[in-house]
Amino acid sequence: MVKPKIQRGKKLAILVGGGPAPGINGVISAATIEARNQGIEVLGIRDGFKWISEGNTEHIEKLTIGMTSRIHNTGGSRIGISRVSPLSTPNGLKNTIRCLKKLQVKYLITIGGDGTLYLATRLEKELKGSIKIVHVPKTIDNNMPIPGYIPTFGFETARHIGTGLVHHLMEDAKTTNRWYFVVTMGRKTGHLALGIGKASGATLTIIPEEFKQKKISLKDITKILEGSIIKRKLMGREDGVAILAEGITDKLDENELKNLSDVNLDEHGRIRLSEVDLGQVLKHQTLQALKEKGVISRIVDTTIGYELRSAPPIPFDASYTRTLGYSAVKFLLKGGSGALLTIQKNKKIPIPFEKVLNTKSDKVNVRYVDINTESFEVGQKYMIKLRQDDLEDRQELKNLAALTNMKPSEFKAYFSAI
Repeated sequence: MVKPKIQRGKKLAILVGGGPAPGINGVISAATIEARNQGIEVLGIRDGFKWISEGNTEHIEKLTIGMTSRIHNTGGSRIGISRVSPLSTPNGLKNTIRCLKKLQVKYLITIGGDGTLYLATRLEKELKGSIKIVHVPKTIDNNMPIPGYIPTFGFETARHIGTGLVHHLMEDAKTTNRWYFVVTMGRKTGHLALGIGKASGATLTIIPEEFKQKKISLKDITKILEGSIIKRKLMGREDGVAILAEGITDKLDENELKNLSDVNLDEHGRIRLSEVDLGQVLKHQTLQALKEKGVISRIVDTTIGYELRSAPPIPFDASYTRTLGYSAVKFLLKGGSGALLTIQKNKKIPIPFEKVLNTKSDKVNVRYVDINTESFEVGQKYMIKLRQDDLEDRQELKNLAALTNMKPSEFKAYFSAI
């Protein structure tokens, strides 16, 4: 095989932003191999935008086929990662552009979630075609603005590993007669929580999309958890696992949260929602509400997410990301730019940046769980959850109320709101 001649002045840079997700190295590997085979020099920009937003070009690595050909089955990121945004530092965007030009970059692949995608759109706008840019969607949250049937890479691996962890917790819960409240990652959306909950057969899963109102009360969530625990007791079981999407926090009433202890406020007196320990708060609230009804239960709160992000990809993501990396290079070398890359029906389909941005807010659109589907419906049907028909069945209502030292009418009135 004839070694391709390096095309002078033709350099491709790869940059990873946001948080880790299984499969990053698959994109890096495939993109490097295809670019080098086409005679393009490949630069790995280390730690996302961190250094180049400061005007620093010392943290650059020349990537070769030899150093990347077998990394597609490994976790983490071969060139690091960072959440640093050029928009949050003085002259950050100008420094970034200056560094890319200094490095003689002609093509840029950004890998990341909605934050990195937004930065890619800003760069595309500022560069005006002088550097061709394509974004590869990555997040275990699965909330990028691509067609609903297409997962973002890393999601399937995260769901797979998360399901295994919940299986272990379910067995432990059964053995020790306790409940686990498991908070999963997923800012604003419940894709990962629902995916894990359905696949594992968890007792209950709660995601933000099931609440139509903009803000919900902590008591609303607590009542759902209480109802599940009480109904489970009536079935003769003291154990269970409730999966709680992290994005629920974003929908909670901040005024109600301010009354809680150990809640951190920012300089404007607003609650730092990202620092709210959702599992611990709901455990405390649920135990207190149950105690008031004379119901004793043991609850342990835990969070899973970091265990999933840098794991080696399962075969689906290992294969998927190789297609993404290869297709990204092919798209750029054929003159493409300014697009979010997707694979639809095994073919590359670029989505122009202007179609993924909300014109009113100038933010990247979010893909939420569609609750008007059989996929969501089956998840709901198989949960142990207090429902309206439980409250309408006289004997069932009487038996449930008896567990709580409440009159059937009181029990019905209390839980009817959920």
